[in-house]
Amino acid sequence: MNVFSDSLAYLFDGANWRGYDGMLALLVEQLLLTATAMVLAAGVALPLALTLGHLGRGGFLAINLTNFGRAVPTFALLAIFVVADPWGWTGGRFPGAAELGPYGRAGASTLAALALFALPPIVTNAYVAMREVPGEVVEAARGMGMTGRQLFFRVELPLALPLIVSGLRLALVQVWATATIAALVVGPGLGKVIVDGFDSEDYGKGIAGAVVVAVMALVLEVAASLVERWARPESGPPPARDVEAAVSVPAPTVGASADGGH
Repeated sequence: MNVFSDSLAYLFDGANWRGYDGMLALLVEQLLLTATAMVLAAGVALPLALTLGHLGRGGFLAINLTNFGRAVPTFALLAIFVVADPWGWTGGRFPGAAELGPYGRAGASTLAALALFALPPIVTNAYVAMREVPGEVVEAARGMGMTGRQLFFRVELPLALPLIVSGLRLALVQVWATATIAALVVGPGLGKVIVDGFDSEDYGKGIAGAVVVAVMALVLEVAASLVERWARPESGPPPARDVEAAVSVPAPTVGASADGGH
């Protein structure tokens, strides 16, 4: 038996892509899970990390608390969320395995675990990005009478944006790949194809699912890299002698000349 030819045959058989449990439906399901988990994680992590970075305090605690989550396996979190029922509302059944609209079975548990998994790289990169804004730029902005809000939006955030996007890119690819293990606890996504294939000794099916996951990971990586390149000013951070010009510019074109701002 040639596993690779079997996997190619499975991939190019249109019947395997159609239907409720087809590859296309599972692919969309996992993309939706990944996108929603990223939105949830970014909605919590970015305001926290950017505020702490702007204020210059509390970052050590925030980063270490989120990094502590790296030590907890995502699969363990998934299992806990699926079976946990602390108040006995479901009579001992598994409330975390219930259907959640388009997110599929165990959708809520999977979303919670993936969002927690995405927090560390987003928090760390966003906080470090704010703290690495050149001190002379910040001081020049304050000397020109900028308020804290103006300093944040016109100076610190544009300069920090490339590293912030880098953290989001890292989290995105990690979340996409990790979402596959949700199938081990009856969760949604393309992991179903991989698990079903290897459980039934249909290795071509299992490899086919893994190939789709890997290809989509590359697509997401490339797309996120393009966004990161867009966020990075071509000229890089401004040198010290151009500080006044830099702080006068309201947009990501931080290194450009801004004589009109004086």
